[in-house]
Amino acid sequence: MLRYLFKRLLATIPVMGVVALLVFSLLYLSPGDPAAVIAGDIATEADIARIRAQLGLDQPYLVRFGNWLWALAHGDLGTSIFTNLPVSKLIAQRIEPTLALTLSTLIFAVGLAVPLGVVAAARAGGWIDRLVMAVSVVGFSVPVFVIAYGLILFFSVELEWLPVQGYRSLSDGLVPFLQHIILPSTALGLVYMALIARITRASMLDILSQDYVRTATAKGLSRNTVLTRHALKNAAVPIVTIIGIGVAALIGGVVVTETVFAIPGLGRLTVDAILRRDYPIIQGVTLLFSAVYVLVNLLVDLSYSLFDPRIRY
Repeated sequence: MLRYLFKRLLATIPVMGVVALLVFSLLYLSPGDPAAVIAGDIATEADIARIRAQLGLDQPYLVRFGNWLWALAHGDLGTSIFTNLPVSKLIAQRIEPTLALTLSTLIFAVGLAVPLGVVAAARAGGWIDRLVMAVSVVGFSVPVFVIAYGLILFFSVELEWLPVQGYRSLSDGLVPFLQHIILPSTALGLVYMALIARITRASMLDILSQDYVRTATAKGLSRNTVLTRHALKNAAVPIVTIIGIGVAALIGGVVVTETVFAIPGLGRLTVDAILRRDYPIIQGVTLLFSAVYVLVNLLVDLSYSLFDPRIRY
């Protein structure tokens, strides 16, 4: 296990290197000039050229990429072009709301999707199964921002139960925290939940058709025991896999959700940086999201041996 873990950690180095190359190259080729944004509308070409020289944007591609990669190797994510603050400090200031939104969404989505998928498989063909699948199709088809605005219109504008936008830290109290996090987590979690519920149902249907499940039922074990101790455990590998894969969609949804609900997290930071062409922030946040995704998939791989004893590393 330790040897496998070490090999996988080493394998993440070239992966992150490719991600860094792609991120830097895409931003280099993208339209827009940070110097022109800083200089303003009435600036002359000479003013823009002077700012570009100060920021090092007039240097060749390989020189800029080499300098950025060298700083990155020493733990330096760069400095924001507009705020002149270290990118690592800006990320540290914004990471709490994003973590809170992500974790609450995971709890909400996984906590509902897995039981719904199990019930749908156990009642295959019934009205519960059709209802769960209908909700899953709608949840996976409707964009996150449409769901978010719909929830705001109903719960915040019409019923006035919850605040429209903003974020309150858990240190401000549990009730204010929950009031501000429920709608964003629900909007983001419905899409994620739909994906997990469909895979859970499909995996459970395959397991429930196996001979050992019928044997356990014939021995007189209760339906709940057969579903949870026998079927669900053996169906866990594809379920855990889709949870890990869905993290990519979750990260993308965080950017949209934080923008809609005005949550001052990493997603909102990324959107603001894109609008201002603040390349160091975009690069730093993208690398962080990529590293989280790689780490989550590594943890998913390691969890396989817990659910299936036949898997050894």
